[in-house]
Amino acid sequence: MDYSQFGSMIPELIVLGIFVLVFLFDTFSNENGKRILTPLTTILFGLGTIAIWIIPACGEEVFGGMYINDNATNAIKAILNIGVFIVFLQSAKWVESDEVAIRKGEFYELLLVTLFGMYLMVSARHFLLFIIGLESASLPLAALVAFNKKHYESHEAAIKYIMTAVFSSAILLVGLSFVYAFSGGSLYFQDIAYNIGGRPSGLLIIAIAFVIAGIGFKLSLVPFHLWTADVYQGAPTAITSYLSVVSKGAAAFAFFVIFVQCFGAVYSDVWEWMMYAVIIATITIGNLFAIRQKNMKRFMAFSSISQAGYIMLGAMAADGLGLASMMFYIFVYVVSNLGAFAVINTIEENSGKISMDDYNGLHKTNPWLSFAMTLAMFSLAGIPPFAGFFSKILIFTSVTGSNSWALYALVLIALINTIISLYYYLLVVKAMWISPEEPKIASFKTACVERWGLWLCVAGIIFFGLVPYIYQYCYDAVQSSLAYLTIF
Repeated sequence: MDYSQFGSMIPELIVLGIFVLVFLFDTFSNENGKRILTPLTTILFGLGTIAIWIIPACGEEVFGGMYINDNATNAIKAILNIGVFIVFLQSAKWVESDEVAIRKGEFYELLLVTLFGMYLMVSARHFLLFIIGLESASLPLAALVAFNKKHYESHEAAIKYIMTAVFSSAILLVGLSFVYAFSGGSLYFQDIAYNIGGRPSGLLIIAIAFVIAGIGFKLSLVPFHLWTADVYQGAPTAITSYLSVVSKGAAAFAFFVIFVQCFGAVYSDVWEWMMYAVIIATITIGNLFAIRQKNMKRFMAFSSISQAGYIMLGAMAADGLGLASMMFYIFVYVVSNLGAFAVINTIEENSGKISMDDYNGLHKTNPWLSFAMTLAMFSLAGIPPFAGFFSKILIFTSVTGSNSWALYALVLIALINTIISLYYYLLVVKAMWISPEEPKIASFKTACVERWGLWLCVAGIIFFGLVPYIYQYCYDAVQSSLAYLTIF
């Protein structure tokens, strides 16, 4: 074996290096030394994120073509790292609390392992490596969901998550066994595309439906979404924010690569119509159920289900523009959703309040938190001139690039649902700024590190709504990677 191939896995080596350093420091340092574990991990990860962002990808297929690190995969890894870095900042106070402090090393180690698994998912060009990455990302998340050991809701959420993860993995593997038979005994993406050709059959339709179901669980696509609200509500808020953005972003990119590269030749005959139904149901049901929620974490859960449907519109474009628009949407979703969760987490830590009714009159006691939450809601709703507006415009434009009437109808339904989402996002804004009730949350001072994470999100919402740097970065990365990503 040529061990020099590992040199192509620069992002993975960086994350593994940070994991080893954190593990050794957590294991062998004394109590005084462990006090600096949180800032040490955050600084190391910040430096690693900068390194992944600026170090060019090698663009080589290694390990017999099972793994690739081209500019597109490098870009999505950098975007995921930004999300994880913000989560580290937002969770700094929580991990130092009396209940969690003794296990803060495990929190960082588990989070880094899940990120490593997501890296493998997005770089995989062979289903064996993809499954290894998927399970490496999924199993530690169950432990993270149950991190609040003394809370019954956390245990219940972890059981629901692990059970649905097991069944979804089983369904995915059944589908892949059918795909393996169709491809003549190969799990390489290119071999599958070549052997399937344009010959759809009933068994192939079932196989692709099973694969959609397996990956749809990670994305919380309807009807594979039933775990989402309960897990988001029961998990610690820091873990909920991580689940809602980072896990979803990696799965969306992997979904695009798998379905365009493996099954692109049967796009119009098989999975195009499947995805029409899934996307419409995901956006609509997510929106309708979000209107009914009063618990803010359940509210954000159904919001994230709806947002997953918008992200999947990029897959329907099935071209370089669609992938670039999807990556930009993921970045905007990261800063917008984490901005909302930063406010929810801060209020929960300082007051224990988690209901939307508790936010009534919040601007009177905590105006800056109200301002940040308002920007996050506006961006998620797609109100100009914030970043969410441009991400929706770009992903709608990428889908309507073809002359398909069905795609135009899909975008029209998505636009109608955007009006519905505007209503329930503004319910939060109304509660904070317009409600005549006296505030239920007293004034408090946010921890310094949490403020940094919140203002990073606010800066991303405002700045990248006006400056197209991130989209251009994603577009250039995708264009330079088309040689390695076969798009039909």
